[in-house]
Amino acid sequence: MCNDLFLTESFSSLTAYKTWSALRDVLAALVENLPQNKEFSSLLQCAHLLSVRTSSAGHKQLFEIGVKAAVSLLRYTNYLVPDKAFYEAGIACRAIGWNNMAFVFLNRFLDICDAIEDGSTDMLDHSDFSDTDIPYDIVLPEDYSITEEDREEAKEWVLAVSMDQRVQQVLNTDERGCYEGSLLNVHNNVTSPQCILTGYPVLRGEVVFKNTSSVANKDDWNVYVMARKVSHSVECQDVLTYLQQSTGAPANPSYSFN
Repeated sequence: MCNDLFLTESFSSLTAYKTWSALRDVLAALVENLPQNKEFSSLLQCAHLLSVRTSSAGHKQLFEIGVKAAVSLLRYTNYLVPDKAFYEAGIACRAIGWNNMAFVFLNRFLDICDAIEDGSTDMLDHSDFSDTDIPYDIVLPEDYSITEEDREEAKEWVLAVSMDQRVQQVLNTDERGCYEGSLLNVHNNVTSPQCILTGYPVLRGEVVFKNTSSVANKDDWNVYVMARKVSHSVECQDVLTYLQQSTGAPANPSYSFN
């Protein structure tokens, strides 16, 4: 069921929210009964991030949160359809102006498309992701999940920006000197907790939820809470209700100033 949805359903459209939230709730029940099952836990995280991503669609103030969720999903490309995941992350990064990241992700997307055509991952170059927690062990789909038109447009953009000296084939880094989306610090092997909204590592400025060890990046949490209050978004409220049930986060939260 999950594989079919990952292949056919939108990763970014608000209309897909009900699909991902329903899958999230089913997987949450499974994880509650089988907490040691790593696959169910990973699939739950995928469904939750897709819920956050699609709930952010159409809300300008949530655009960056949606992009971060799309990037964090790459941590689960051994479960997701890999060409679609990298395409969606690349397009999202391009839309927000993170062109270095977009270049890396869309280039990876095109390499995976070549691998699908060849029927083998043997020629994939993993060097761009050597210091990240993005997995190498992907399962190729039988056919492309992205249309020929979109594949060609991505190829043309990658070729164009490869000539632009302002764009580099490098991933954004943070204060650790690590890829900003990686939970693992490759310099000291310390794993940071992930934000319950975006999946990004929480390094400082955290909101801690009393009932569990879950945390959120304070800035992202405050933006999401305010967007829900202003927009009265049913989808955003549903995400917050889910987080209340699973982590003890308040279902009707206010700003965190701590």
